[in-house]
Amino acid sequence: MRKRLLSVLLSFAVLFSYTPTFAEDFDDAYYYDTIDTYNVNREIPTYNDYTSKFPQKFPNDIINIQAADFASYTDKGESAIPERMYNYVGMHGSSILTSEDSVIKFKFNVDEEGFYAPYIDYFAVEGRNSAIQRAVFIDDKLPAKEFSVVQMRRSWQPMIQAERLDENGVTVRNWHVDNQGNDIAPIILERHEWQGTFLYDPNGFITDELVVYLTKGEHTITFVALREAMLIRSITFFNDENPLEYDVQKAIWDSAGLTETHGHVVRIEAENASRMSSQTIHPLQDYSDPLVYPSSPKYLKNNSIGGEAWSGNNWIEWVADVPESGYYNMSLHVKQNFRNSASTRRIFIDGLYPFAETMNIGFRYQQGWYEQVLSDENKNPYLIYLEKGEHTIRMDCALGDFAEILSSMKDIVYDLNNIYRSVIRITGVNPDKYRDYQLERSLPELKGQLTAARDEMDIVLNELSTISGSERVAVLSTMRDQLNALIDDPELFSKTTRSFRINMRACGTWSTQILSSPLQLDTIYLYSPDSKPYIEKTAWYKRFAFELKRLFYSFFVNYDKLGDVTLTPEAETITMWMGAGRDQASDVKTIINEKFTVQHGINVNVVLVDMNTLLEATLSGQGPDIAIQVAPSVPMDYGVRSAVVDLSTFPDIDKVLPRFFESAITQFEYDGHVYGLPETQTFPMMFYRKDILRELGVSPPETWDDVKKLMTVFAQKQMEFGMSPTESVFSTILYQNGGDYYSPMATRSALDSENAVNAFKTFCGYYTDYRIDKSASVEDRFRTGECPVIITDYTFYNTLQVSAPDIQGVWGFAPVPATIRPDGTLDRTVASQGSAAIILNASKHKNASWEFLKWWTSDETQAMYSVTLESVMGAPARVATANKGAFENLQWLRTDYEALKKQVATAKAIRQVPGGYFSFRNVNNAFYLVTEDIDAGISAKEALTDKVMLINNEITYKRSEFGMPLTE
Repeated sequence: MRKRLLSVLLSFAVLFSYTPTFAEDFDDAYYYDTIDTYNVNREIPTYNDYTSKFPQKFPNDIINIQAADFASYTDKGESAIPERMYNYVGMHGSSILTSEDSVIKFKFNVDEEGFYAPYIDYFAVEGRNSAIQRAVFIDDKLPAKEFSVVQMRRSWQPMIQAERLDENGVTVRNWHVDNQGNDIAPIILERHEWQGTFLYDPNGFITDELVVYLTKGEHTITFVALREAMLIRSITFFNDENPLEYDVQKAIWDSAGLTETHGHVVRIEAENASRMSSQTIHPLQDYSDPLVYPSSPKYLKNNSIGGEAWSGNNWIEWVADVPESGYYNMSLHVKQNFRNSASTRRIFIDGLYPFAETMNIGFRYQQGWYEQVLSDENKNPYLIYLEKGEHTIRMDCALGDFAEILSSMKDIVYDLNNIYRSVIRITGVNPDKYRDYQLERSLPELKGQLTAARDEMDIVLNELSTISGSERVAVLSTMRDQLNALIDDPELFSKTTRSFRINMRACGTWSTQILSSPLQLDTIYLYSPDSKPYIEKTAWYKRFAFELKRLFYSFFVNYDKLGDVTLTPEAETITMWMGAGRDQASDVKTIINEKFTVQHGINVNVVLVDMNTLLEATLSGQGPDIAIQVAPSVPMDYGVRSAVVDLSTFPDIDKVLPRFFESAITQFEYDGHVYGLPETQTFPMMFYRKDILRELGVSPPETWDDVKKLMTVFAQKQMEFGMSPTESVFSTILYQNGGDYYSPMATRSALDSENAVNAFKTFCGYYTDYRIDKSASVEDRFRTGECPVIITDYTFYNTLQVSAPDIQGVWGFAPVPATIRPDGTLDRTVASQGSAAIILNASKHKNASWEFLKWWTSDETQAMYSVTLESVMGAPARVATANKGAFENLQWLRTDYEALKKQVATAKAIRQVPGGYFSFRNVNNAFYLVTEDIDAGISAKEALTDKVMLINNEITYKRSEFGMPLTE
């Protein structure tokens, strides 16, 4: 990014040499504990508070630290000697490889006191394809909360494809095309190259590079690994030059005798990007406007880039070849109909801002495509000086004017959560609206807190209205109005608790939406001031004709079927069904074409269907060869009907099964047969709010006995332990108490055993004795703080990462509480379920289908699929893979992965047996008999025993239907 500065650093760097030592003042636990609690530690300031404490001095000194001169290094908590690389990939000198379990410290001296910006030269070594994350400590302290997680991006590029001039003289790429004529999205590959970066706030609330204040004398900087390994070449402290305002920069250019160019138009098709910061970003197929180039009413063309995926802190880079030195204007053909406010981008040319205004280019909200010329407020186009030759153009996501607003909103929502929790500790979640709770007496600080939140909200609303207009302030205005009413009369809380919670949650959702800054880009133009390209607006009749053609072709082209790259008559072809979105299916098809078909010579037709039609299609002889992502009950259910292939009949099955967790396989096995291979596996985890538990002075519970004690503490504060009465929760309690669903041969239910009955009593007791809410969403209440500890599926982690920025850094997750067994050991067993891939028995290509299933469920393919899907659809789409190797390579933080690894080792599948669908259905009925009408006095044992009779009857009926033994 900073080519001009790199030459300065190489010429004037001040080098420090130290003999590495391995004695440390702080062990690794200190650093990780600090990171784990940074957001609830009031001694660690926010970045704005931190920088405001010191004199605003920014010295010109340059301090360079060679990575080879590290002071100490640990790996997994033990002193170690890191691997050195010499002259690695063109980088002269010695570099240090730091693992994702490492802590590396450097010492350096400062001659002049002031603020300095750390700059890292690094190389992203091959890993799990996620961004590199580190925490940065100065003198063994986090300078500010924002230093707890900083990111070093990887660099990506589309798989190299030749470019050509088309019939219109436009440079396009020769995308791979399927046999239906549709462009295929390219595989995005990582570019392994040296990069340099300042440290930035990963949330984007701080737009400039992060700086630290250094006094004169010796200091240390410590990098604590959170995710991924990386090579470090050097760390440099210096202050970057601020770009000049346009008028000033233009005057400098003019004084140097620079002039306008004439007659040139450089057109860059945006889908022809050379690099990007994430696999998320890839060419898109937009057919909303025939003006998007190239377009076709019949075929799907790769003709744009960005969209929802181009958000967060991501950037895209293009190469432009300029024919003459001189001034150029710049315009872009864009679509920004994703959110009703401007999306902001920073524009760099050759790693530098041309002038200050390019640090904040806003793209307005508008339905449809439009042209935006880079211009000043008077619509005068900016003149940008470019020398003849190749240049790189980078567009980087930014929050622009929203940065400070969103930072304030994060604090406001957090404060509102604290207010809400303090109130419900007195009123409860469902207060009596006719009761006077005397809140002002019980909470004398309440009015001051409400007033402070209202004042902050007023500031946000004023700033927001000047940026985007009134259409974006309704949610915040509603919250502000309610705060005004509560300031006047705090007792209104008893009547408005629910609406306060809804408004507070809406504010958090609003922040999440604004954090996203999507933009879709069709074309970039660099042109001489006298040669502006003409971008016409699509006339209504042209759009109508285009849509009419699309409608016509829709009767003849099956867009639910994804075409093949090659389909030769001699190639064996299998059909695979999946019930997913087209984007997901397209990614699957791309992986199949690039990997499976090329390696095995077998074509795969991928068809999008409603998987509920699988049974009917199979019975009618119209089913596929393979179905993936099928529900856990399907393999066994179809298997006993001889509708799916018994995979254990393949001779190499024993080489395939070890790639999965044993608990993932169990649900697809029955009576010695294997009817499907696991794809996904999910299980519950315990999520907890660090901030609230810290306030209460308690720790996350280790056992269910601890849970009961914790629920007493929560009850005193009008909070609850969150646990929905799901099958996975009941099964977890059942397994931890030594129970099971069925007898060994599954001829009868085992839920009438003593262990099972005791487990059911325990399960019901949480909802009768401790009054855990059975119906409210535990996930929503976790976010508001009503349920500081919840047990839910571990995939909730992905949702929190994306949709709950207001509680970022104040929650964690751990294995579920354990049951203390009679011998004193802790049983942490959890129930697991998942989806499967199956081969239909009607298939005429069973061997080819088996080759596909082996490839599809392999470590490499599942890892590739998981990473690709997450890159396209974001963190919520992270695959809960059942493959051991792929599970290890997903983009988890190190500490989170360790918690998951510990829990999955104890997972136990819910067995699938004939008639098994009756089991939890009747357990659930018994549960509500016990918990809904407590006064009726129906005991847990009585309710469950009655339902076991029904379960046994159904199992007997099904076994009789299939000619199976009725006794063991």
